[in-house]
Parts: sequence; C-alpha cells; structure tokens
Amino acid sequence: MKDLKLEIIDYIKNYVTAAKSKGVIVGMSGGKDSFVVAKLACEAIGNDSVFGLIMPNGKMTDLDDAIKECQLLQIKYKIADISAAYNDTVKLTKTVLETEELSSVSLLNIAPRLRMNLLYSVGGTLGYLVANTSNLSERMIGYSTKWGDAVGDFAPLANLTKTEVCELGIELGLPENLINKQPADGLTGSTDEDKLGFLYSELDDFIRNGKISANHKKIMSAHNSTKHKRMEISSFNPNRKNNFSALK
Repeated sequence: MKDLKLEIIDYIKNYVTAAKSKGVIVGMSGGKDSFVVAKLACEAIGNDSVFGLIMPNGKMTDLDDAIKECQLLQIKYKIADISAAYNDTVKLTKTVLETEELSSVSLLNIAPRLRMNLLYSVGGTLGYLVANTSNLSERMIGYSTKWGDAVGDFAPLANLTKTEVCELGIELGLPENLINKQPADGLTGSTDEDKLGFLYSELDDFIRNGKISANHKKIMSAHNSTKHKRMEISSFNPNRKNNFSALK
C-alpha cells in the first residue's frame, strides 16, 4: 500500500500539472472514498489547493462526518443544500410529463446529477478539476449514477476495490473509525450492502481471487444489468475522413 499510495499521489500531481489546473474539488459525502481521494489530493498538491463541497439533499446522514473529514484535512469547504434544486427538478419533470408521480429510478438519480452539476459549476469558476471518487467494486456492479457520481476529470480509485480503498486509507493515516464505517450513499439512509444484498468483501474476493460466494448470482446480475454504465457513449461513425488522429 505504501508504494501504491506514492504512485497515486504522483499520478494526481502530474495530472493536475498537465491540465494547468489551480486545484482539485471533491464532493465530500462523509464516506471513505471521498475522504481518501481528498487526502491523496492534499498529499499531491497541498491542502490549500483542495476544496471540499458537502451537498446534503435536505437531510444528510453523514453530514457531521463530512465536516469532520474536511476539518481533519484542513481544506477549505462549503455546505450547499441541493434540496431546493432537487424539488424544482422534480416539479418541472412532473410538469413536462403531466404526471403526479416519477419513477423511483428517476427520483434516485436526480440528486447525484445535481451534485455533479454543482461540482463542475464551482470547480469551473475556481479553475479546479473535479475528482471522481468511484472505486472498482462500485464500477463492476454499476453502483453509480450515469452523469452523476460516475463522472469526473480523473479517478484515483477507479482500479481499487472497496477493501483496498480501506487499506489505503489506513496507510494514509486516516482515522480507522471513519475508514472502516459502513459504506452508504448519504442520500437514502440505507447502507450500500443493505441495498445490494451482498457484502463488499464477497464482491472484492471475487474480483481479486475469483472466489464464488453464496451471493454470486446477485453479484453477476448487478454486473450484467449495468453494462451500459461502463461503456462510452454510443456514437454513429460514417467512416468519413478527418484530420484528427485521436478520433480515428
């Protein structure tokens, strides 16, 4: 983990330098992923260049932890309640569809997309890059919102399992009670594992060791049904000549 820590810190430092960015903004949920990413960014570019944005949708289960994490890292942070924007979006969608009810999927995904919109709005004004905080375990089962928490300018944890993120957090010297707490999205009030129906330890053991657990069918069902979340946007290609090698 020590070597991995140093590699990721160098990766962030080089990425920010190449982008000529003034800093990094992180959506702080009070969970381990955003905490670890923010700490890595602090180590790479200094805590004066890291901004934490806490975005409750009215109530936020881990609000106190999110504040505590920002204070421990000694980074600038703000709390921005997105509930007004959330309610306006729900109301407008109902008006467009001329309905009184929206699907549960629609209601669930509005908040993460509003959060990402705000991160880019604030980050763009500051000249900061937006850090993605997703990990490999979440990516494998599609536990994210397209154009919400699934995006960002760079992703330090994209190839680390949830278990490895915890190990990295300990290597970084972060408090164990915050790193080893039950993972939750901070929006619904339920833990990730309650909603998924299996443990991250089961998922991670399969990812790294190929071990089949009693919940393997649930894991593969989640993986297969969310394939679209791991693909680039589908683009029509008429095979016409262009002068941009990156597009070929």
